[in-house]
Amino acid sequence: MDRRGFLTTAGTTIATPLVAGCIATGGSGGGNGNAGGSNDGSGTNSGNGSSGGDGRTITVDWAYYNPISLVLRDHGWLEEEFADDDVSIEWVLSLGSNQANEYSQSGSAEFASTAGIAALLARTNGVPIRTPYIYSKPEWTALVAKSDSGIEEVADLEGKRVAATRGTDPYFFLLQALETAGLSESDVEVVHLQHPDGQSALVQDDVDAWAGLDPHMAELELEHDVDLFFREPDFNTYGFLNVLDGFLEDHPEDARRVLETYERGRQWALENPQETASILAAESDMSQAVAERVFVERNDLSTALPGEQHRDLLSTLAPILKDEGMVQPDADLQARIDELIDSETAREVVN
Repeated sequence: MDRRGFLTTAGTTIATPLVAGCIATGGSGGGNGNAGGSNDGSGTNSGNGSSGGDGRTITVDWAYYNPISLVLRDHGWLEEEFADDDVSIEWVLSLGSNQANEYSQSGSAEFASTAGIAALLARTNGVPIRTPYIYSKPEWTALVAKSDSGIEEVADLEGKRVAATRGTDPYFFLLQALETAGLSESDVEVVHLQHPDGQSALVQDDVDAWAGLDPHMAELELEHDVDLFFREPDFNTYGFLNVLDGFLEDHPEDARRVLETYERGRQWALENPQETASILAAESDMSQAVAERVFVERNDLSTALPGEQHRDLLSTLAPILKDEGMVQPDADLQARIDELIDSETAREVVN
């Protein structure tokens, strides 16, 4: 499914926070197959037979905000890696971190791509994931408004309608931005829309501003009369590749091989930035200029192994989750961060 196709369907995904004990379903999301299956408590996708034995399937998400996933899917390197083992690779499209978390929560995908703070939200609310790999350090979000809107700074958002996808990096970016102006979520009307729907809502004047996400944001920036009126790279969290605990425990060699292939994709993307941008352009039905703005200018793939910088960032941002009531008041967020960040699993495969 290309970008133009999912613009008409993205609104069917409910952008709600993960709540402990609540099982959400992500749907197929597009890609090369459905995200079927159910969570049997083992952390594996029992619906597609990935619990072991020949003929099992490993389900991996792909996302326009995860450039390495696009490279792997385009080259067929995961399929190549497992071709001799009668293991199938199933791809499912994540429209945002919230949908990727839904795949993990329902057990529909073994590997899913989110922002760092969204991964912590999921782990704290009982989703059994760990992060052994960082697919990007992006500046993928900013606050966007039409140039003639009169909105020039965050303080101008008071009383305005702002589109955002709850539970994703742009949403948390919005909350941090509002705080810098002495505002909170209650001072604006947040319209909860999936990222591409938020883009459309801004263009159609259904909202006053949008907490944007690339590549949709870059498309507006280059092809429409809009301003990125608030940018703060440090408010963006990293791109986390999350893996189900049960899959890491039951299939450690398979997990290692997937991560090794991810590393192959990262190295190729670093060596071939223009070609990587071309893959993004082709997959998302966007121009080469937009794709280059996203990948070449606003993505840093230099650090793939999770470490102290990621723990420190999440520790700084974690209080937002409690302030917004997205986790239980007594949640031990530092313990969940320590559980989430896995610095060992991919150590031997990261170059």
